Amino acid sequence: QVQLVESGGGLVQAGDSLTLACAASGRTFTSWRMGWFRQAPGKQRELVAGFIRSGTLRYADYVKGRFPISTDNAKKTLYLQMNSMKPEQTAVYYCNVRLRPCWDIQVGSWGQGAQVTVSS
Repeated sequence: QVQLVESGGGLVQAGDSLTLACAASGRTFTSWRMGWFRQAPGKQRELVAGFIRSGTLRYADYVKGRFPISTDNAKKTLYLQMNSMKPEQTAVYYCNVRLRPCWDIQVGSWGQGAQVTVSS
């Protein structure tokens, strides 16, 4: 079993930057793919971005590459950097890991979520 723990969430003001981290532990494999989802109040959980392969990401259309995602393989940690934040980015952000990079479906293992609130 793999465990995922998100950190870095909180309350920020519009225009601020925030970086989320997701640390993986337990049984992990180099072939696994990691990514981020989010769930805004009253909405379904949706993809932010996920790795297809090393160095190649699938981004949701609304992201359009504005949220850099990086990894520290030695630390088994995934990062999501959000800049110039807007109130509509208020959501619970979830880390996800899966065997196949089929990011249109919600499968795999999930973290507990990190609440991000952006005030106007």
